[in-house]
Amino acid sequence: MNDYGVEEAGTVTAAEEPTPVDVVVIGAGQAGLSAAFHLRRTGLEPDRDFVVLDHAPRPGGAWQFRWPSLTYGKVHGMHALPGMELTGADPVRPSSEVIGAYFDAYEQTFDLRIHRPVDVTAVREGDRGRGDEAGRLLVETSEGTYATRALINATGTWDRPFWPRYPGQETFRGRQLHTAGYPGPEEFAGKRVLVVGGGASGTQHLMEIADVAADTFWVTRREPVWREGPFGEMEGRAAVALVEERVRQGLPPKSVVSVTGLPLNDAIRAARARGILDRLPMFDRITPTGAAWDDGRTVDVDVILWATGFRAAIDHLTPLRLREPGGGIRVEGTRAVRDERVHLVGYGPSASTIGANRAGRAAVADIRRLLRRETTAAATATAPVATAPASPVAASV
Repeated sequence: MNDYGVEEAGTVTAAEEPTPVDVVVIGAGQAGLSAAFHLRRTGLEPDRDFVVLDHAPRPGGAWQFRWPSLTYGKVHGMHALPGMELTGADPVRPSSEVIGAYFDAYEQTFDLRIHRPVDVTAVREGDRGRGDEAGRLLVETSEGTYATRALINATGTWDRPFWPRYPGQETFRGRQLHTAGYPGPEEFAGKRVLVVGGGASGTQHLMEIADVAADTFWVTRREPVWREGPFGEMEGRAAVALVEERVRQGLPPKSVVSVTGLPLNDAIRAARARGILDRLPMFDRITPTGAAWDDGRTVDVDVILWATGFRAAIDHLTPLRLREPGGGIRVEGTRAVRDERVHLVGYGPSASTIGANRAGRAAVADIRRLLRRETTAAATATAPVATAPASPVAASV
């Protein structure tokens, strides 16, 4: 049984032959569906030329796991998938329902034939001694193994919540949870809650919980940076360029929000005026009843909520040795520098809904060039070599 309570398929045995395809897409969130759309548009057929593997139990990508109080009207910057707009959405309906239904309709409209739930355990180099695997990547999954000419990795970050470690963390007698498991504000009624993290999720959680909790505290490693005024295309490009530079250097990507700052809207202003967003510096240790600082300050709380972000879910790519010494995968555009067959979409600078759309298109264009080049090379290698007829002089010798 996997993390979502869904029974998994049986283990693949060594005797099973891998299924050959041109492209495997791992993940069916915004980036994966965008890539699948563009593969379909270029003439590739799902289940014949490419497959899309998704380990979630239903359509919706990471959105399906968001807390019920995150309604569609609170979502920032949800861009439509290519070829189909999201229209008529009820702003007070949970975003998990709205976007889940939209993704479901999208998959059906374009007949993308998503395989789910399927867990990908590893991607490794094929056996060069076997003709059907030579030059291909083996994608090992709970439904069998695929031998693919190219891979689009669109696994996002939701499956890898980041939990920082602090002295005394294991001694805390209250409840600890991460944004990934945030149930909504109701469960914190009457509690004293410590929220850790200076991103958008942290501020959203605080503003919700403050209305029902006995008390809230907010700690961050750095002073929050509030952004006023419009955030246009030029500002967006500058922010993406900063994230892109880290990825180009082979460093682990930062989120786009980490370089743009937090938008200062009316809700944030009201929360600041009420003292909800009065920030404390990061504590030095956790105690059985809360947190403590070296200067003698302490807070006693019932709950610690870690709104500390996520990391790229790419452990299944480990056998390919794509990581750089800096800890990240160096990417040019969407292509992994160490292996041109591997593309990462929704990674680093494309980890936004509009960035994911563009990355899906770019990855497919690059892969189509790769496939054409390989096909041409294979045809040239197998073509018969023409021989010139022997000359009369040579024949008479």
